[in-house]
Amino acid sequence: MWLAIVEESFLSSIYNRLGYWAPFLVLVGAGCGLPVPEEVTMVGSGYLVHQGLVEYFPVVVVCWVATLLGDSIPFWLGRTLGTRALKWPFAGKILHPERFELIEKRFERHGNWAVFTCRFLPGLRLPGFFGAGSMGMSYGRFMLFDSLAACIMVPIYVLVGRIFARHIGQLEQGVKDSTATLGFLLLVVLVFVAVGFLVRRRERQVAKIHPHDPEAPHGAAPPSSGPPEDPFQH
Repeated sequence: MWLAIVEESFLSSIYNRLGYWAPFLVLVGAGCGLPVPEEVTMVGSGYLVHQGLVEYFPVVVVCWVATLLGDSIPFWLGRTLGTRALKWPFAGKILHPERFELIEKRFERHGNWAVFTCRFLPGLRLPGFFGAGSMGMSYGRFMLFDSLAACIMVPIYVLVGRIFARHIGQLEQGVKDSTATLGFLLLVVLVFVAVGFLVRRRERQVAKIHPHDPEAPHGAAPPSSGPPEDPFQH
């Protein structure tokens, strides 16, 4: 909630200079790894609708297009660089081997729909789209499933921001007290720590369930009863 207030203030401050480009540039930047939650930006756009600075349907279209462009960046990085990007210091923090292994298993189980579900999972969104590109998914197929998910996600979050803008305004008045401000800051930190802990715990569980066989001969290929299955044919 505190992040939503910050994002609303930020978008409002730059809207007078950039107009609809304000949420557009922030969402594209999020696709590049900018540490700004896309959901918060969409909710902030809803606050702009409530303030009368933007219209609902135009800003939904702007956010939808920006979201797809931002998602295309990690996809094409994966398509162009593949696992070589894992050696980069910055990329290694987001696309570390354990998380990338989790992404591969998700694509093996769900195929095309893994892209659809990753759009709703902030911790797996960027590595998921990178994985789609590195595993050879066609861009047209990626856009189809990503755009379907964005058609659901973007209008809902903008509408949520519009509906709850009045409550956020009341909350903004309340957090002027220093004690309340510190309480909200602590809550935000605890939420992010908890989410990070759950994601890392899930990755460790997957690694334990599917460990590498230490007795297998070095360099030996696993047995196969037929040609490998394309996960994107589902």
